[in-house]
Amino acid sequence: MSEEAVPQQGGSTQPKGLLQQMEELMAALNADLSALDADLQAAGREPAVSTEERGRQGAEPPVA
Repeated sequence: MSEEAVPQQGGSTQPKGLLQQMEELMAALNADLSALDADLQAAGREPAVSTEERGRQGAEPPVA
């Protein structure tokens, strides 16, 4: 890894440890999943149309 890829903090040139990098990645992933969950919850409150119903909407009504 080059020195350019490691952010400098307080003049220290010591790279982040693997555990710290993984914790930061997990925190970012958790935030993304929370946002996705909120989006899905909001979408779930809207009336959903199933794929089968969408196919029927374009077709002629059944003859009884």
